[in-house]
Amino acid sequence: MNIPSVDLQQFTSGGPKDKADFVAKLGSAFEEVGFVAVKNHGIPQPLIDKMYGVVQDFFALPLVRKRSYEMPSLAGQRGYTSFGKEHAKGFDAPDLKEFYQYGQEVEDGEKVSDDYPANVLVPEVPGFDQTFHNAYRAFEGSGTALLRAISLYLGLDVGYFDGFVHNGNSILRAIHYPPITQEPKSAVRAEQHEDINLITLLVGASADGLQILTRQDEWLPVTSLPDQIVVNVGDMLQRLTNNRLRSTTHRVVNPPRELWHTSRFSIPFFLHPKSDMSLACLPGCVDATHAKAYPDVTAGEYLDERLREIGLKK
Repeated sequence: MNIPSVDLQQFTSGGPKDKADFVAKLGSAFEEVGFVAVKNHGIPQPLIDKMYGVVQDFFALPLVRKRSYEMPSLAGQRGYTSFGKEHAKGFDAPDLKEFYQYGQEVEDGEKVSDDYPANVLVPEVPGFDQTFHNAYRAFEGSGTALLRAISLYLGLDVGYFDGFVHNGNSILRAIHYPPITQEPKSAVRAEQHEDINLITLLVGASADGLQILTRQDEWLPVTSLPDQIVVNVGDMLQRLTNNRLRSTTHRVVNPPRELWHTSRFSIPFFLHPKSDMSLACLPGCVDATHAKAYPDVTAGEYLDERLREIGLKK
């Protein structure tokens, strides 16, 4: 499936008509599909290449070394999480993956830094820590620009999300789906799920496998061009907009048998707001035909609930 494509430069550098066209196209895609491909996204290709390089070096480390970066008390929110620890909401079988997560580094002294654990650094992989820091900032900038366009689509002030996502609880996750060495119990590497956050930015992947569930209940593969990133709505934004913008169900399926010996790497950026942001449905998204669908909750409360549901937090 060729998902709708937009050019972020049209919004960040274009005139009033270009900006309006971008806002309309992005908002329509998020209402109708929930996924969009973005070109001129502002994440430099050399940085992307470097990121995938250090990620592959990290996951190639011996298991005993990777486990030295695993901190169970952090509920998978920083450092390494070993194979089979996370499962999709509503499923008991673990996803066939291991991952590493890098979080916010507050650099302007804002008090919110007290809420975030320190990142688990990986000095034995040259360039790993600086690459993740640089990539995190690049993703954060692109995500903020996309949220500004979403704000305008929803009839809000262009900077509505800015204060919530500046020093927000976003996560950069590197995922490794190891080679399949025996007959799998399922055709799925990562079971169907919706993301927790506001929006997710996914830059490339080393192999196919991502599928989305259409409104016709059909699973379709998602494809994007090499110079694009894929961006999708998460549950927090769906909740905030009272289901106007849809958090699309997606999954990762196993490769053809002839490719079982290969790994798959994927690097999504989960854009989260600060924990005290209210996810109460926006008044402009509630009316006589669209009753309020969710009780009020903060982003932090909702994240905590979901981490328990997917097995990362007890």
